[in-house]
Amino acid sequence: MISGVHALIFARDADKVRAFFRDVLGFSSVDAGGGWLIFALPPAELGIHPTDGDPHHELYLMCDDIHASVAALEQKGVQITRAITEQRFGLTTAIRLPDGGELALYQPSHPTALTG
Repeated sequence: MISGVHALIFARDADKVRAFFRDVLGFSSVDAGGGWLIFALPPAELGIHPTDGDPHHELYLMCDDIHASVAALEQKGVQITRAITEQRFGLTTAIRLPDGGELALYQPSHPTALTG
C-alpha cells in the first residue's frame, strides 16, 4: 500500500537548494537523471491539524537539541532567520535556504511517533 512520502520544496534556485541539502545538511541522494537529486529523509511523522482557513501543508525539520543544531548550522554558514521561540509543541526557529526561502526547524516537547 503506502510505502513512503515524497515531499516537495519549490525553490527559486533549485540547484543551490539541492547543493545545500547535500553539502550542508548532509542528506544522501540519488540522481533521478540530469542532476535532479532526490533526497533520502530522516524518519518522518505526520500530524493532521484542524484549520478554519484554507487547507495548507507545512514542512519542519526535527532535531533533538535545537540549540546544538543551530550552533552547528551557524558554523556551516547557515543563516538562522528567527529567534528560537517556545511554542506549545516545542522549540522552533527557521533557517534560510540559498534561494532566500525559509525552512522551519523544531525540537518537539511532546512524544513523537519516532520515539514513542
